[in-house]
Amino acid sequence: MSAASNYTEDRTLDFWLKNNSQSTTSPTTVFVALFTSDPSLGSTDENLEAGTISNECQGGGYERQTVTFGTISNGSVSNNANVTFPTATDNNWGTITHVAVMDADGEFVDGDSAGSGNVLFYGRLTTAREILQDDTFQITSNSLTVTLA
Repeated sequence: MSAASNYTEDRTLDFWLKNNSQSTTSPTTVFVALFTSDPSLGSTDENLEAGTISNECQGGGYERQTVTFGTISNGSVSNNANVTFPTATDNNWGTITHVAVMDADGEFVDGDSAGSGNVLFYGRLTTAREILQDDTFQITSNSLTVTLA
């Protein structure tokens, strides 16, 4: 994935070119979120950056999962461990087409249409996958790559 949200782009430029005037700090933990369509389509920048994206999975048992990354090399980094989502319970999650790296766990509160946090990077899966009740979804080690181009 090589698409960065405006949130990430602005803070990256600010950090490197303006002496970090926005007091950007890195999140202590990052999470993977699953989407049934491109999270940037039909979303305002504010929605994409505030995690209020309506096409994030919301089926029974779904929750964002922690992801860790290995060594950065040549502007690219990949996850260094499997990321396994819980079993889909109660209903189907739909067809997963996109993933995003987020800066918050995105707990759904009081009927929110989506969880909290900012999208950092997002992209399309190589192969979409339908998640039915009792299925699990896993991103194997070194399969999620973030590249700055």
